[in-house]
Amino acid sequence: MAPRPAPEALHDQRPTGDIGALARSLFTDGPLLPRLMQHHRHRIAPVARCVSLVPQGSDLLDIGCGGGLFVACLVAAGRVRSALGVDASASAIATAQAAAGRLRTRVPGIEVRFEHRRVEEGLPAGGYGAVSMIDVMHHIPPQAQRGAFLEAAGRVRAGGVFLYKDMCDAPVWRAGMNRLHDLVMARQWIRYLPIEDADRWAAEAGLVREVAEEHAMLWYGHEIRMYRRAAEVAR
Repeated sequence: MAPRPAPEALHDQRPTGDIGALARSLFTDGPLLPRLMQHHRHRIAPVARCVSLVPQGSDLLDIGCGGGLFVACLVAAGRVRSALGVDASASAIATAQAAAGRLRTRVPGIEVRFEHRRVEEGLPAGGYGAVSMIDVMHHIPPQAQRGAFLEAAGRVRAGGVFLYKDMCDAPVWRAGMNRLHDLVMARQWIRYLPIEDADRWAAEAGLVREVAEEHAMLWYGHEIRMYRRAAEVAR
């Protein structure tokens, strides 16, 4: 096997207090454990860095949006003008919709929607300036991963970006801790996608890699990619 290209390795030390305060103000009801996960996710995942990679003024499609924390952070930061989140969990979408109602009172006129939808059932039609797929791929059956990735990439319009993040599959101890987390929290045995496959599929979809990073937060390891589709050339 060819050696893995060395991305920039980072330990995310960006301020996260604002994200925690935002989460506590938006996720105020429902079961305790999911609420706590929203309140403290920024401590174990590079949420702030992902927010910074979404271009200002984007219209966003967030695939696997969960309870809507990432979309909420983007709205609060003024980085999106509209956002559509989809997720396979009906309870997560209910949580996201409740948070969206609170967001609209803070940011009048913002267009934020959430839909209950499995990736395997297809994605919303149309093109978007930014598409995000964060911590989703390892939940998708291996035989469906390539199709899901290419469909997501296909929703990126000319000049737009595809933000992809997933848990790392190396070193073994970090991969094991990630797997233990999902066994406890989601009761799933996750299927890692080698990041080299994501890079290859992105190139196949006509996207160019602009960002390649690894982030270590506590015992969790994260891989981030940001790909861009070339802008259309005026004739």
